[in-house]
Parts: sequence; structure tokens; C-alpha cells
Amino acid sequence: MGCRKVLTLERLQQIRKEHRPILEARVGEAGNADINEDGSIVLNGDYYKKQVRIALKNCGIINPLMIEDYIAVDGYSALANILFNKSSGEIIDDMMASNLRGRGGAGFPTGRKWNEAFKYDADQKFMICNADEGDPGAFMDRSILENDPHSVLEGMAIGGYAVGADKGFIYVRAEYPIAVKRLRTAIEQAKELGILGNNILGTGFSFDIELRLGSGAFVCGEGTALIESIEGKRGMPRTKIHRTAHKGLWQKPTIINNVETYANVPVIFQKGVDWFRSIGTEKSPGTKVFSLVGKVQNAGLVEVPMGTPLREIVYDIGGGVQDGKGFKAVQTGGPSGGCIPAHLIDTPVDFESLGKIGSIMGSGGMVVMDEDTCMVDVARFFLEFTVDESCGKCVPCREGTKRMLEILERIVSGHGEDGDIELMEDLSETISKASLCGLGQTASNPVVTTIKYFRDEYEAHINEKKCPSGSCRPLIKYFITEACIGCTRCAKSCPVDSCITGKVKERHVINQDVCIKCGTCYEVCPVKPVKAVVKG
Repeated sequence: MGCRKVLTLERLQQIRKEHRPILEARVGEAGNADINEDGSIVLNGDYYKKQVRIALKNCGIINPLMIEDYIAVDGYSALANILFNKSSGEIIDDMMASNLRGRGGAGFPTGRKWNEAFKYDADQKFMICNADEGDPGAFMDRSILENDPHSVLEGMAIGGYAVGADKGFIYVRAEYPIAVKRLRTAIEQAKELGILGNNILGTGFSFDIELRLGSGAFVCGEGTALIESIEGKRGMPRTKIHRTAHKGLWQKPTIINNVETYANVPVIFQKGVDWFRSIGTEKSPGTKVFSLVGKVQNAGLVEVPMGTPLREIVYDIGGGVQDGKGFKAVQTGGPSGGCIPAHLIDTPVDFESLGKIGSIMGSGGMVVMDEDTCMVDVARFFLEFTVDESCGKCVPCREGTKRMLEILERIVSGHGEDGDIELMEDLSETISKASLCGLGQTASNPVVTTIKYFRDEYEAHINEKKCPSGSCRPLIKYFITEACIGCTRCAKSCPVDSCITGKVKERHVINQDVCIKCGTCYEVCPVKPVKAVVKG
């Protein structure tokens, strides 16, 4: 890249002053948002009325491929102010006072983590951004990386200055090619401008960032497995003898925060600790981003203050359940989370409240389920994912989750036995207490919560060989009532020869011995009462 002039504070301010009107004009022309004088952005539309955007504040507004756009909305102003006006200790004091808790799932206070690495003496320290987002249906981190990559770079640089690190790594999934491309562009632009690299803003502080691509292993979302992967080893968790803040990457003090956590950091220093603490709850301040998916009208990313009731997220923002069906449950926290039933829909969404009812915040997945969802099959689905993603290092996770999955598969196929529920409860307790890392320790949460809140569905599957929701195929029987008009559409669409027989304009009959229970006949029938589903 050759020699370059050191970026000055004056030049940074000049870029902001010159480019702000250009961005405001572009946003005004689009008509989807307004930019205030302080650089804050207000999005238009009912979907955003009850949202408060901190981590997502620039997403969809700025051009992620233009560093000038980020600077125009006060990007890198927090880093500049810190480098000239704050010491490392003051930064950490502010972070501890903000009580920003890790948005990756565990909710550990970011300031406490930074303080541990700051106090630990070493010749080199590292900052790592955990962008290995692997939960089914989750796309919070991807959206930030694709639409506002500089916020993550700035947050990492602030953390590096605070703890005394000069090197950062972003561990991102290779399955996110757009995010990878835009991160690379952002890093190159920041280096070219002088925001990253040596002697940033002439202050003597140097900080560089590199990308490391993950290969899709869910377990690498766990901190020590991620570190092992960066070091070129197989991604498997370490035995927790030392905290990573003391001995992490190459046995050096290492800070690991996720994408959303870093995206919050610059805003805290722009607007102040008191402003941040005014949002959310006392123990869980700020906002949380969720990917609201499943049987909900308005699926997508939402960012709400901590403590917002689930009902408000599902109905006021999400528009309620699709097709006017009844709300049955919502699953939070991805494969490691729990299923929350309808009678707890007024639960506030924060670390403490979700923990009390057996679920977790997780990285922010939120799957809405309607009245037709089988909760036993939901537990099976998430446990199947966990079994596939287990690294196999420890026996409780490797073997225990397999045994639980085998039981669940028997239950949903109509071969459940007395004692299966109790056996899974015992296995869940053992797995959660004896597994090496968080993947195994929380793997049984979907099973535990569905047994707790939907035990009657398990009992119906086992004792009556019935699926109350009518979604477990082995427990479904399709038949044709006397209201059949004999249109023959079911017989023509059935993938099994001679399964459905009957003459034109006469009632048809389904051969239960060869029926594969695919549901095609039920779907194509023009007279819906004709095909009934019998559970049992």
C-alpha cells in the first residue's frame, strides 16, 4: 500500500461535514428514514414504531461499501474521542457502568471481561469478534456485518485500546459470502484512511484486524473452540482451566465478544452511559436484536428494549400469527433455548426473566409456533441439530444427546414407551451438568421446556399413539368421508399407485396399508371437509 499520511482528527471531521448532506439527500429521496442533527436515524413505518435501534441503527440506511457514509453518521467519532480524551481505565469504567451484557447468549458483562484482560500483564493481547452465527433461522449478526461492518471494526478498536491489544480477528462463517466481502472492503478502506493500522490519528495507538473463515461447525460458536480453529486446530472446546481473558488465543489474554456486542460499543461512547442505561431494564440495559421467524405475519429483524414483553414482539411488531391461527409457543435462544408456552406470552424479554422460565436469550433467534405445531417434534428437530453439531469430545454430549434423540424419534413414530419421559429428564440433567461446553450444557433445553409445558402432548404420543396437532406423519390417518364428490383429483395426485380407488362421481377409498401419509390428497381436495385427519 506504500506510505500514507496519518489521518488527523480535523480531516475526519471534514469528511463527516462534507458527506453528511450527501447522505441526507439520498436518505430523503428514499423516504424511508430521517437523519437527525446528532447523526441518529429515525425509520418510518409502523413496523419500527416500537423498536429502538442501536446495533441496527445504520442498517439499510448507509452504503456499507462507503466508509464516508459511516463517518457521516458520526462513525469513528467515538474512537477518535476516546484516543484523545480517555485512558484505558476510564473506558473500562464506562463499560462496566453501562452494564452492556454479551449479546452472544451468555450475557456476561462486557466491562468485567475487558477489565480482566486489562489487568492481566502480557506482551500481546487479542480481540476476537465471534461472527460464527449458526442457529437455525438466525441472521442478526449477518445483517450487521453486511449492512454496517464499520460499527464492528470501531467497537473492536475501542476494545483493543481499552485492554491493550493491537490485533483483532473476526471469525466469520464462510457461508456468509456477502458479509465476508463487505468486511474485507471495510477493513481495506479503514486501513487506507488510517482508521486501522499503525499510529491511528497520530495517537501512537496501533490496531489491525484480520478475517478468519469458519467452515460451518456450530460448536465453533463456543469461545475456546473458536480459538482452537483460529490456531489451525480442530474446533473443539478446551477444558476451562483458565479464562480466555487470561489465556486465550496462543495462550495470550483474549477478549471474545459477538457482532452485536461490538456494534453497541461505539454508540455507548457517542451518547453516554446514562443514555444507554435509560433503555431496557436495570439488570439488562440496552436493546436486543431478534430474528423473528416462524408462523408470524411480519417476519424479520427486530430490535427492542430489554424487558419488552413477548406479546408486544409477536403481535404489535410481528403482526400476530399467520392465517389467524392460535399462538402456541415461541422458542428463544436457538437450539440451546427453550419453548415458551402461550400462557407465558407476557414474559419480559431479558436475561433474568427468560432464565426463570427455563429459556435463554441466546444470540437472538425467536421462532413463533402456531396451534398446528407438535411440540414433541420441535424438541426432536432441535436435538437432531445438536447431535449433528456435537464435536464429540465429551461423552455426556456425544452419547447422551444421541440417546435422547433416539427416544424422541420413537415417540413421534408411535413407539413411545412408559418411562420415556422420566428417562429423558434424567438424561437432560446429566448432560447439562457434565458436558464440557455450553453446547452440551444447554442442548436439552428444548426437551426440558417442552416436557415442562407440554407434557400432555408427550403422554398422548406415548399412551394413545396420537399427535394432538396432527403433524407427526406416522400417527396420522387420512380417510375420505361420504361428502366426497368423486372428482378423482386425489387419486390422480397420489404418489402411490392404487392407494386411492373409486369411480368418477363416487366416494373414493384410501388403502391404509399402502398409504405413506404424505398428505397430498388432503392438499389437492377441492372440498376440504372431504379429507379429514385422524390423530391415532
